Amino acid sequence: MDTVLALLAPGQGSQTPGMFTPWLELDGARERVTAWSELTGLDLVELGTTADADAIRDTAITQPLVVALALLAFEELRRRHELPADVLVAGHSVGELAAAAMAGVLSADDAVALAAVRGREMAAACDLAPTGMAAVMGGEPEQVVDWLAGFDLTPANRNGAGQIVAAGGLDAVDKIVADKPEFVRKVIKLTVAGAFHTHYMAPARDALREKAAGITVADPTRTLLSNADGAAVNTGAEMLDRLVEQVTRPVRWDSCMATMAARGVRTVTELPPAGALTGLARRELTGVTIIGLKKPDDLAKVAAALSSIHDSATEGEATA
Repeated sequence: MDTVLALLAPGQGSQTPGMFTPWLELDGARERVTAWSELTGLDLVELGTTADADAIRDTAITQPLVVALALLAFEELRRRHELPADVLVAGHSVGELAAAAMAGVLSADDAVALAAVRGREMAAACDLAPTGMAAVMGGEPEQVVDWLAGFDLTPANRNGAGQIVAAGGLDAVDKIVADKPEFVRKVIKLTVAGAFHTHYMAPARDALREKAAGITVADPTRTLLSNADGAAVNTGAEMLDRLVEQVTRPVRWDSCMATMAARGVRTVTELPPAGALTGLARRELTGVTIIGLKKPDDLAKVAAALSSIHDSATEGEATA
């Protein structure tokens, strides 16, 4: 049976200045974000409304900020509309914490608190060695991975749609940017603090594991895909372990999208700050309605898409 709806939570790099502004107009939203600010030790209200792009680019700030906004929008979506029983959830990188909360594995408070620890500790790990990342566009995936291995670089994000993000030592990153092979369309150095999802993040993984040890989890109540391999995770304990280990392991978003396709996902909705994942979905998934949520008014698009799918199914049954 096809899965009607996939809800996706974006990761770091999706943030934009002022992205919280329209969402804070919702009843109770400002109070919710203020409470999360107290949990994280960050003024998420100010950072999400008046802070400039440079301020919110800091890894320690970006990660709890994007998780908080995704969950704020999800809670409002759930209040306004009844979600299908078979809804699938997934998150990219730090967005996987938001996805775990949407699936009932973590509370929203714990997801935001873990994102703050994750961001702070990953930022600290970046200061230990000169590292970086670069987006490799085009080329056969396995050929690209083999090429990167020659520079001791990790395919940290295998995003599908012809995009692999390489991570590792800064000198090696600069080399692949300066001299790309013919089988690659282009290589773009990214403005990031360091080599995320590599062994360089081991100190952050260990700090996150210590924080996670005090977290109570539950088994998923919705289908929850893992960044490790795109598979659905069945227990809360396993998901928490994967969330910790994910800090040093590649994100296989290509596998997550392959699972969505295999399960016949009909509508893909990216929670705010939406953009990156909808772009990948448009290039990789066919025959799927794709919705990016930027402001509360966009929530109605989800209801309209679900209604359209329901009407089509009803017509099909009547015809049969």
